[in-house]
Amino acid sequence: MTPEELLTTTRTVRKRLDLTRPVPLELVKRALDIALQAPSGSNTQRWQWIVLTDPDKRAAIGELYQRACREYLNSPNAAGKLFSADPDRAKVQQRVGDSVEYLADKMGEVPVLVIPCLETPSADLPEGNQAGLWASLLPATWSYMLACRAFTLGTAWTTLHLKYEKEAAEILGLPDNVHQAALIPTAFYTGDTFKPAARQPLDDVLHVDAW
Repeated sequence: MTPEELLTTTRTVRKRLDLTRPVPLELVKRALDIALQAPSGSNTQRWQWIVLTDPDKRAAIGELYQRACREYLNSPNAAGKLFSADPDRAKVQQRVGDSVEYLADKMGEVPVLVIPCLETPSADLPEGNQAGLWASLLPATWSYMLACRAFTLGTAWTTLHLKYEKEAAEILGLPDNVHQAALIPTAFYTGDTFKPAARQPLDDVLHVDAW
């Protein structure tokens, strides 16, 4: 793949995650090795990566995700309920909502769950520049997903389980100063028809020099 193709076809994969095909741990580690080349604030590299392959722990995290996702799907902010006044966009949103619901029921069956975490000096996150804090982890998380795409693995960036962050931390045995940022289901994908998604025109969101 060219860099442009990689960047425009790394999609959120939910329904096309292959739940039956094992994912070699070495392949996940290769993707994480690439992720570690991402920048971090002051080169602190405070990231930590939880890779779940144990069936019981995957099921436990999957149950938390399902519980949080059901609450989300019943809320007015659920993806499938957005932009209802725009028929074309509403159809897309409904497809997204359907795939979110599918993953809610299947998360615990995904072969590998990756949870990127940020390790801080103390249990309490510092006040102030939270953007700078999380910016030391999130680029590496996206790099992991791009690397997975290059290795024929599908991923999805999810955060709903963080509604039950403490329960998840107990399952994972995390110290108090290690904070979860996301939950990335990882599996081989079925079919390879990924293409650039419809997006707003650049001119609708671009501001040069001022708003």
